[in-house]
Amino acid sequence: MDLVIINDTQPRKLAFYLAEEEYLAKRYPDRDFFFAWQVNPSVIIGRNQLLEKEINVDYCHDNGVEIFRRKSGGGAVVADMNNIMFSYVTSSDDVCSTFSEYTSMVAAALRALGLDASDNSRNDILIGDRKVSGNAYYHLPGRSIVHGTMLYDYDPVLMANTLRPSKTKLASHGVQSARSRVTTIREHIPQLSISDFLDHILKTVANNGNTLVLTDDDIRAIEEIEQEYYAPAWLAGKNPRGTVEHSERIDGIGEISVNLTVSKGLIESLVLTGDFLENSDAEAEISKAIISIAYERESVNNALRETDLNALIPGMTIEKFVNLIF
Repeated sequence: MDLVIINDTQPRKLAFYLAEEEYLAKRYPDRDFFFAWQVNPSVIIGRNQLLEKEINVDYCHDNGVEIFRRKSGGGAVVADMNNIMFSYVTSSDDVCSTFSEYTSMVAAALRALGLDASDNSRNDILIGDRKVSGNAYYHLPGRSIVHGTMLYDYDPVLMANTLRPSKTKLASHGVQSARSRVTTIREHIPQLSISDFLDHILKTVANNGNTLVLTDDDIRAIEEIEQEYYAPAWLAGKNPRGTVEHSERIDGIGEISVNLTVSKGLIESLVLTGDFLENSDAEAEISKAIISIAYERESVNNALRETDLNALIPGMTIEKFVNLIF
C-alpha cells in the first residue's frame, strides 16, 4: 500500500480530498493507496441522507461550517483540525470484505498503542464500547474506496450544534446524546500529540509501500473532479415526494426510509434515504424490480425474488424490505 503526500501548507476544502480518492482510484488502477487529511470545520453527510433532517443548516451557515455530501453511504459526521480523516483506495469488487479489512487494520494500529480497540460494529471503530471512528465506502468498477474519521479530540459545541442525530439511532445505542457515545484518542493517551499519533498511524497502516507525491498536474486533475461536489443539485441530494413513506432502524443495516409514489394502485417511483451502506445504487436496482408493480405485499415480494438485496444493501432481505414498505 502506497502513502500519498500533498505538499500543502494549509488544509484544502473537504471536497478536494473526496475528489483525490476518485482520481487515485481511476488514474492508478493497479495501486493501493492510503492517505490522511484534516480540514477546517466541516460537516459531511452520506449519499442517501436528507440534508435538513441531519444537519442544522442555519447554524453551519452562521458559524462558517462548510457542508459537503459524499458519494458513500453512512451517516453525517463533523470534522475539524482535531479530527483526522483517512482514505483507503484499493482494487476490489468485494466491498464488504475490503471494508472489514480496512477497519481491522486501523483497529490494530490503535491496539498497538495499548488501546482496547475493535471494529465489531456496523461501520464504527470502538475503544471499549464508545465510538472513536466512523467509516463508509463506495465502489467504482474494479476499485473500492473506504474513508473514515478518527477523533483525536473534538469540539463538543461544534458537534452538539451541527448534527441532528435521530432519536431512533440514539435509542438503539442506549444513550441520550451523540456526545455520550463517542470517545477520543486524547482522552485515553493525553501525552500523545496529534502529530505523533498521525505518524504512528501512517507507519503502521502504510508500512510496506512507496510514497506518491502528487504533482501539479495531479492537483489540477483533482480540482476538476472537486467541482462536481459543489453542484447545488448534488449537495441538495434526494428530495422525496410521495404518497407512502415508512422509516425504520434495522439492526445491522442502519436507518432506512422508503418513499413511494403510488398511482392507481401501482408503484410509480421509489426513493431510499438514510444512513445505510450500499454496494451499488440500491435505489436504482430495486426500482427496476418494483416500478409498475401493484402496491400489495405479495406482488412486491414476488417482484423482488430475482433481486439480491443483500448484495445491494448488506444485511437486507426481501422480508425486511417488504416489512419496511408495508
